[in-house]
Amino acid sequence: MPLDDRRDDLLVAVALTEFSVHYETVDPDLSRRAWQLAADRLLEYDVGPRDVDEALEIGAE
Repeated sequence: MPLDDRRDDLLVAVALTEFSVHYETVDPDLSRRAWQLAADRLLEYDVGPRDVDEALEIGAE
């Protein structure tokens, strides 16, 4: 899989996680589903939630 696809998938996982946090009280079921989709993407690349910034090379010079 090209690196751009991997990066896009990891960015989507970050967005889904952010979504799940902000909508937790509005729609708990939708929030849980978004979190599960994010977790599935991270597992696909064997990246833990705390390692996303490193995997995306955020802050790397």
